Amino acid sequence: MENSRIVINGTSLTCAQVTRAAQGDVTIEVAAEGVKRAAAAWRVARDVAAEQPVYGRTTGVGANRVVDVEWEDSDAHGLRLLRSHAAGAGPLIAPEIARAMLTVRLNQIAAGGSGVDPDVLAALADALNLGLLPPVPVYGAIGTGDLTALASTALCLLGERSWLAGTDGGPERGPGFTLRSADALAFISSNAATLGESALAVTDLRTLVAASTVVAALSLFAVRGSEEPYAPAVHEACPHPGQREVATAMRTLLAFEHASPMRIQDPYGYRAFPQVHGPALEAAQYAEAVVTREINAAAENPLVDVAGRTVWHNGNFHTAYVGLALDAARAALFQTMALSSARLGTLAEPSFTGLYPFQGATEASSGIMILEYVAHSALADVRRLATPAALGSAVLSRGVEEHAGFSTQSARATTETVAAYRIGLGCELVAATRALRMQGRAPAGGPLKAAYDLATAVMDPRVEDRPLDADIALAADLLPRLAHECAP
Repeated sequence: MENSRIVINGTSLTCAQVTRAAQGDVTIEVAAEGVKRAAAAWRVARDVAAEQPVYGRTTGVGANRVVDVEWEDSDAHGLRLLRSHAAGAGPLIAPEIARAMLTVRLNQIAAGGSGVDPDVLAALADALNLGLLPPVPVYGAIGTGDLTALASTALCLLGERSWLAGTDGGPERGPGFTLRSADALAFISSNAATLGESALAVTDLRTLVAASTVVAALSLFAVRGSEEPYAPAVHEACPHPGQREVATAMRTLLAFEHASPMRIQDPYGYRAFPQVHGPALEAAQYAEAVVTREINAAAENPLVDVAGRTVWHNGNFHTAYVGLALDAARAALFQTMALSSARLGTLAEPSFTGLYPFQGATEASSGIMILEYVAHSALADVRRLATPAALGSAVLSRGVEEHAGFSTQSARATTETVAAYRIGLGCELVAATRALRMQGRAPAGGPLKAAYDLATAVMDPRVEDRPLDADIALAADLLPRLAHECAP
């Protein structure tokens, strides 16, 4: 079936496709044009290196760039490079991130520009289709190349290290590939692991941002809030694109509801929702655009220029765009998550819900009291993780590599932020659904009713004091469905 396979061609990979490949439920194929593009670059790289110095092929790397590799040592040079660079540390990256890395590197090589032997494309595709993973430790990159991760991958291809496979992550021999010594630096000079994790993070981020609007609309309906803040005239007066998009979505979600509001104006969690959630929406969109551009780029150093039959030593290995985009997305996400926590507070208040405090079964019951603690615990982590990774600096390799953007750390922080945000938003969904059930009210129709029906179909209807951990987990797991099936 078409939707059970992903064809890698080097030019059109999406973050959503990287996510599907990372989940392991698709077959990976390599398009003929990708193989052709990679083969052309490989031939040019070979020819140019025979005529002039080429970084990493005929020279050392880093501060050793001024050292020429003697021809009689050329066969051993690349292997030494891989062995010396396969030195990450710490726990292994998650399996889905490792699969995302393989998918991105496969696409990058198919873009043409690396000069790596095109036969490696089939080997990487085989590893993905067989469910094999390279053992890649977490620590080893700072946004200027995932050298340790890809060196470890190269040693797996060469048979010097075992792939990991199966649910137990045990060692397994996989497809072998004789990576030529001259191709060693070209294979590992990539940010594929950082970009793979970034693609996963922005896909989840876009989903949660969409789900947030649905959950906020349920909360507004539960507290009988005013729809005035979403009126077209309001957002024509201050026409930020994200703000207008959020307001339009809220109007669509609330289109079937015509009850009079309980207050002349609501707290910021409702009244300023478009102005705060709009930046998160735009930041997520921009981050996805940046990552998509990067995973389809021949961002190689040196870059093999097939048309010009030369190579260019350059700085495209630096992923400043990615790191800064993710940093901005996390900051915007903290702002909108703070509003979610504020709305959760209103859902515990009798003056907003007409129920007992904390939606308790009795006046003395604790009800949903603990949800606020959980949500603010998650919010505290999002606030901690919102610190820009780009504020770091590094001077490496005897001073010749004197800058780093730390996009790797930004990607990791975004992964953790998404997980925490999912919990906080799940808490709000639990509270909004429970309030409506206890009020005996339901949305009249449209996507908001569909969202309510999805929630009530899986959420426990009991209101007596009981553990709510399962409710939070169910609500968090439901968020992708709300985004895909109910968000306007």
